[in-house]
Amino acid sequence: MLGVKTVTQLHALRLRLLVQQESDRIIHEQVTELDLSIVQARSLCWLALLAEAHEEQASDAERRGNTEQAMGWFADAMRLRDAIQLVSSIEVPLPEEIPLPDHHGQEHFGEDMPHLK
Repeated sequence: MLGVKTVTQLHALRLRLLVQQESDRIIHEQVTELDLSIVQARSLCWLALLAEAHEEQASDAERRGNTEQAMGWFADAMRLRDAIQLVSSIEVPLPEEIPLPDHHGQEHFGEDMPHLK
């Protein structure tokens, strides 16, 4: 049976391989095919999902009485929220052909998307 440390190491290796494969794929695409605004939007969606999953894990650990594990999951969720803020703050020029929806007087982009906060 695999130990926790071994599973963690396997996960880290798998993640590193996937990141390397994605990096290679991006490098070999033509620059004109790479739309950074779409990359940014997808990143924000995935980061929000990861943060939500970590918050759920923290709540589950807290219900089970495992305070140390709950604090770890919560800290990870907060780091993901920090990453969301960082990625959100990157100003990527939007392609002109994408029509932006009318936000009906909202002062800040994303107010209608609470999962990105």
